Amino acid sequence: AMKLQSPQLQALFTPGLRSLAELFEKKNYELRIAGGAVRDLLSGMTPQDIDFATTATPAEMREMFTSAGVRLINNKGEKHGTITARLHEQNFEITTLRIDVVTDGRHAEVEFTTDWEKDAERRDLTVNSMFLGLDGMLYDFFNGHEDLKNKKIRFVGKASERIQEDYLRILRYFRFYGRIAEKPGDHEPSTLQAVKENAKGLAGISGERIWMELKKILLGNHVNHLFRLMYELDIAQYIGLPLDGNLEEFDRVTKNIQNLCPKPMTVLTSLFKAKDDVTNLDLRLKISKEEKNLGLFLVKHRQELTKATGPEPLRPYQDFIMDSREANTNSRICELLKYQGEEHLLREMQQWTVPSFPVSGHDLRKMGVSSGKEIGAALQQLRDEWKKSGYHMDKEELLSCLKKS
Repeated sequence: AMKLQSPQLQALFTPGLRSLAELFEKKNYELRIAGGAVRDLLSGMTPQDIDFATTATPAEMREMFTSAGVRLINNKGEKHGTITARLHEQNFEITTLRIDVVTDGRHAEVEFTTDWEKDAERRDLTVNSMFLGLDGMLYDFFNGHEDLKNKKIRFVGKASERIQEDYLRILRYFRFYGRIAEKPGDHEPSTLQAVKENAKGLAGISGERIWMELKKILLGNHVNHLFRLMYELDIAQYIGLPLDGNLEEFDRVTKNIQNLCPKPMTVLTSLFKAKDDVTNLDLRLKISKEEKNLGLFLVKHRQELTKATGPEPLRPYQDFIMDSREANTNSRICELLKYQGEEHLLREMQQWTVPSFPVSGHDLRKMGVSSGKEIGAALQQLRDEWKKSGYHMDKEELLSCLKKS
């Protein structure tokens, strides 16, 4: 048995967690850290959010907390066995050990248990199926720690059974592979076989859940390998990806943007050949309006909006921003530069502030131009002059152009 003694584990012991542990101890209910937080702690990371598991039923927890005067937050999770308690300004999500009785590939009916191994058995991947006692003792029924050390991603038990309980686990497998595995292509053949045989099940999973997983995969490692697999294993068609995705462009762009922190949509757009691909993705995944517009923007401009030769390579992009009347063109241009792999131009672009046009209608009226139509025409003419000068001419220089004409 292994006992973890790490600064990351010690750091979790806030006043809130100490009080929580005391309450459970007093009642002789077991309380352990579960799932992803255990994986993070074993990897030497501080977990972002921590799930707790316990042998106490929701009713027993409710009883214990209420009599101790502890505030309970939303009880939506209670039928799945989750209670959220608030101690010392901190929320704790605690779930009763459970067995899934019936599943339809999306939702499970559960019954409660006090058997830790039974609970671990219904979790998706071995690296997510461990528990950690608050004393640092590791409870690992499926060699999750070994797999974590060897950077192996495996399902708990039979892959096909785990997948059929919730088809989204196919994408979770990919996501954790991109997070933990050292190199592409290190899969168990039987796992890939199970994924292929069950890919169709993804058709019944909601677009929102799929998009959440896809976004994380797009920002993880081995992304081109994982997307190739999605095509090889017939997953792509069920999750809104184009049947004839442009995998060559995808490979090129995933190399371009390695250290540029792109948005997920920027990476994904490289698969698309036409704007219909963006529309179809949106129909299936219900992406946000901003994501959809970014995709359409990149498909439209990635080919012809490129750097200029000569001393001012950024000029075409700057002109585009200046001509555009939309607020977020700037950030879209930055995503385009990432897509194109223009790291230096991206840095310059991020430091460039959009200059504001120095002349107003008011200035022209002072010069005696009175009709609205003339003012409009004169402003347009001066805008063109200003653009030609690289946005350097100031108000005086611009107005003197007008006097000359």
